[in-house]
Amino acid sequence: MRRLSRRLVLPIFGVLWITVLLFFWVTKKKLEVPTGPEVQTPKISDGDWDDPWDQFDERRYLNAKKWRVGDDPYKLYAFNQRESERIASNRVVPDTRLFRCTLLVYGADLPPTSIIITFHNEARSTLLRTVRSILNRTPMNLIQEIILVDDFSNDRFDWSLHFQWEQLTPEQKARRLDPTEPIRTPIIAGGLFVMDKSWFDYLGKYDTDMDIWGGENFEISFRVWMCGGSLEIVPCSRVGHVFRKKHPYIFPDGNANTYIKNTKRTAEVWMDEYKQYYYASRPFALERPFGNIESRRNLRKNLQCQSFKWYLENVYPELRVPKDSSIQKGSIRQRQKCLEAQKQKDQEISNLKLSPCVKTEGKDAKSQIWAFTYTQQILQEELCLSVITLFPGAPVVLVLCKNGDKRQQWTKTGSRIEHMASHLCLDTDMFGDGAETSREVVVNPCESSLMSQHWDLVSS
Repeated sequence: MRRLSRRLVLPIFGVLWITVLLFFWVTKKKLEVPTGPEVQTPKISDGDWDDPWDQFDERRYLNAKKWRVGDDPYKLYAFNQRESERIASNRVVPDTRLFRCTLLVYGADLPPTSIIITFHNEARSTLLRTVRSILNRTPMNLIQEIILVDDFSNDRFDWSLHFQWEQLTPEQKARRLDPTEPIRTPIIAGGLFVMDKSWFDYLGKYDTDMDIWGGENFEISFRVWMCGGSLEIVPCSRVGHVFRKKHPYIFPDGNANTYIKNTKRTAEVWMDEYKQYYYASRPFALERPFGNIESRRNLRKNLQCQSFKWYLENVYPELRVPKDSSIQKGSIRQRQKCLEAQKQKDQEISNLKLSPCVKTEGKDAKSQIWAFTYTQQILQEELCLSVITLFPGAPVVLVLCKNGDKRQQWTKTGSRIEHMASHLCLDTDMFGDGAETSREVVVNPCESSLMSQHWDLVSS
């Protein structure tokens, strides 16, 4: 067996040391918990800390992967590592909960909990603060263990299985007599949930054939509701989260392909005939591989779960079922040229160009294939045609698709493609040296006589 490198041994040793430290510390504190019929919301103080934590060399642990002067502080973890390391691991955090939350009384017979923290390519400073925050703010009799797992690895959603937060409506708020009461939710944001371990096992745990990130929250949410459980948001619970501009880890098959594989597995197992609306929103998912789902379908059958129709009627009636799920897919042509997405090296977002139409083995080039969906979006993979400003001559750009965004909605009228929000038409303008190859895709006032506004959708 190949010997582990020093670079790998140090991180493993650090994680093991924290895990062992937590085990002994939690075990010791459990012996000191007083018994009684009920306890109030706990007041955890610094005095609860014991010698074991003092034996942990925090400075050495942090220095092993510390930010170095001159390095980009955002490069490794997609947030400011320098500022993160300036924040103490043991710090006072403002209580943002409703004041009523501090007055709640809980039963003394609550079961202890295993807290599992999964991470990959995570800054040590944030990982350490997470652990210390748990210990500082949780009654010790409620902690069975804290497990750190390096796995190398969003209440609302739409038919593309894209998670979005949604505020309670004024009517829903008016019906809530107690603002601390749990809120039923059709979907959870991610891996932040508490569940009885035996029921988690019975329910089939996670779909282990999903990759890296994305879609698992839909799969487990559908499964919980359709197979006899419920999901609730607890307003008196607070978990901090940093939204990063990008993922600090690599997707071998690309972010979009991985997300499509995972959500396609969910649609194929749990959405029944309603999966057609998923494919209508993500037409490029139709041809994507998604692995074997026989075991997950058998799981659903053995658990005797409800239909997705039941889920829509009883859990999420607010999700409107589209009247149309048709898709037009093919090239967008202007005489002998096609609309194309061109991505340059080291460029995250593709540019739009009008290029000679290309076929490979009798098929249109992937970069020239577009889908016109029932949501009136024109897209390629996860990116949609959009305009940033609603003025004549504004460039048409490719951005991440977002259902309901009026800047991404288009309609085909005769040979013109009209942008619905601006009532301008898809056009091409000369720029630069004025050469035919230097045409930029823009929106301009609609004129039927302009050949530069004539487009044909040719099915592939």
